[in-house]
Amino acid sequence: MEELLGRQAPYSAPAEQAVVGSMLIDPRCISEVIDKLRSTDFYIEANRDIFDTIQTMFSYGQVIDPVTVLDQMKVRGVFREASSERYLLELMEVTPTAANIGEYAEIIRNRSLMRNILHVANEISSAVYEGSGKAEDMLELSERLIYALRKDRTVGGLIPISRVIANVYEELSKAAESGGGIPGALTGLTDIDNAIMGLGGGDLILVASRPGMGKTSIALNMAFNVAKTSNKTVAIFSLEMTREQLVKRLLANQGLIDGKKLQKGNLSPEEWKRLSSAASVLTATDIRIDDNSTLSVADMNAQCRRITDLGLVVVDYLQLMQSAGGPGYRTAENRTQAVSDMSRMLKIMAKELNVPVLCLSQLSRANESRQNKRPMLSDLRESGAIEQDADVVIGLYREGYYNNECENPNAAEAIILKNRRGDTKTIDLVWWPEHTTFLSMEKNRDESYE
Repeated sequence: MEELLGRQAPYSAPAEQAVVGSMLIDPRCISEVIDKLRSTDFYIEANRDIFDTIQTMFSYGQVIDPVTVLDQMKVRGVFREASSERYLLELMEVTPTAANIGEYAEIIRNRSLMRNILHVANEISSAVYEGSGKAEDMLELSERLIYALRKDRTVGGLIPISRVIANVYEELSKAAESGGGIPGALTGLTDIDNAIMGLGGGDLILVASRPGMGKTSIALNMAFNVAKTSNKTVAIFSLEMTREQLVKRLLANQGLIDGKKLQKGNLSPEEWKRLSSAASVLTATDIRIDDNSTLSVADMNAQCRRITDLGLVVVDYLQLMQSAGGPGYRTAENRTQAVSDMSRMLKIMAKELNVPVLCLSQLSRANESRQNKRPMLSDLRESGAIEQDADVVIGLYREGYYNNECENPNAAEAIILKNRRGDTKTIDLVWWPEHTTFLSMEKNRDESYE
């Protein structure tokens, strides 16, 4: 488009030549360049071919010099007879030193970003002129494309496996540096973390139960732990409870204060002290709460895109969300389709943001008629395709919910009904009703506040 209009796309031939020339004369700088640039950042095809070849050789630990690079270019089918050899020699001649390679790489990256901005602007312009959707659709497309640029990712398209392998190696290296621990964000419930490998980026995790079973409580437990241990932002979208109600629960939980006493303000001097300490701990985290009950997935996504260091998104709960279908989704059949659409959009949001999305969901009354009332996947209310979209589905069950006279009314179970990261299993927890919180079995109920 730019060339047709007589305008030159932004790029810097001298900077590109300086970078690949530096990689040839001083292989020690290759790792620095690979950390900053990709082959697609180079505008000139010959420079892209040389960079790709050197990057592949570096990954395999091969010796890199003009002779070996030329040989590998022949193997890869990007050797252009004598012109390639002549061009390599010219690059080494015009690059006297590799000392300034960082500055050269920054110039290339900047020009590449400008070209990508132009490309996105053209896509948005074409979509608007074609009139292929509502204004809200165009705004959503614009935000999605620009967000991808900010995160240095592309939207769609075929990606070479070599680049995917590089991403996998980077993830594995980070895992190894952390001591080979759980790769995902930690929920604070050790057995659940071990079973699902933490809350993974791009995962949709569904926590489902009957009303009053404690799904909001366990979600708040997880949200606080992620915010505290990762130092990242946690976004909570509460469609049922107000911000103040959620914060009171968090304060009761962290201060080990009876929730009913907290609501009345009838606290002892020691409890006021613990409340102050809990408030300080919570204030130090970056937890953000939106209690707008009319939110749609698109609204949530738009807000999350503006958060620079997002660690987790919590949605409470799925069936209360506004559907893009509007009033037309009132019948049972249409409502099932609407919920299926929203669950699919939540999964897409998780992948786009590359963060875990923890979504709460109601169970239908189907389990009430069974002798064994433990949740099953088929109990998901208006389930549609929810169980297909979710990477992990956890059903909550407490015998004391149905029978106050049972042997241990505080015993709870987190039943992992679906798990793409491992096996399905039942995990025993302890329900602490006065603090509306769940604890791992190994934790001491009487442990002091930290």
